[in-house]
Amino acid sequence: MRGNHVRRRLAAGEASVGTWLSLPSPEAAEYVSRVGFDWLVADAEHNPMDIRTLAQMFAAISASAAAPMVRIPWNSPEHFKRVLDAGAWGVVVPMVNSREEAEQAVAACRYHPLGERSVGGGRHALSWEADAKEYYERANDEVLLVLQIEHSRGVEHAAEILGVPGVDACFIGPNDMAASMGLGLGVPLESDHPELVAAIDHVRRAADAAGVAPGIHCSNAAGVNQRLAEGFRFCAMASELKYTLSGLAGDLKQLNWQRAEPVETAPAAAGVAVRY
Repeated sequence: MRGNHVRRRLAAGEASVGTWLSLPSPEAAEYVSRVGFDWLVADAEHNPMDIRTLAQMFAAISASAAAPMVRIPWNSPEHFKRVLDAGAWGVVVPMVNSREEAEQAVAACRYHPLGERSVGGGRHALSWEADAKEYYERANDEVLLVLQIEHSRGVEHAAEILGVPGVDACFIGPNDMAASMGLGLGVPLESDHPELVAAIDHVRRAADAAGVAPGIHCSNAAGVNQRLAEGFRFCAMASELKYTLSGLAGDLKQLNWQRAEPVETAPAAAGVAVRY
């Protein structure tokens, strides 16, 4: 059975960098998995990714050196069960705001005696190049559990949340955190607002004290470098969609060409203007 290099690096105090996958596309996942990231997180919380598509994305990623991970829609047992049985190597859990919610996540992610994860499925073992027996014996030691602290309530209870046994890393969502603090919606990830800076630092210190790898989302390489220098060890660099759009838009602006304006026509049958 393959070992989870991300969990080992974090446990050893090393940094691990990945990116988010926003497109429900096994093909996109396969291409990005060859770029050189440690891990890729398929974002099933905010994007239209069904379990079949996720299983195909995990298969494409696990054929590379990157670890296939997923952010589930919510902290409930059925979400853990489906993505782990489909072959995910790790789970990012959104909006964890209390010790009880952290304990719930651990119970759903780990098999007995560490948790209450249901036994079944077969794709999980394929993802790790193992048989079912080996997978069941080692899954508790290999699957990575990451709890998101992205609300002011989570910041307040960070020490209690991250002190729960079985948690490997935390992950800060700066935009949601800023929104929950009344600082505005869509605040840039690297915002220097004093209240947000203090909240992020508080969570990082709580993670270090608990022996949990602190993580955070960044918008670019400069942001990742900044956070690594601050002591963060589980850093996401934007998403494949962000880089696709920014790359295309950036080059498009450099063309000696002007896009034609859309033309309105009125089909006789419909009598309604259609924009092409």
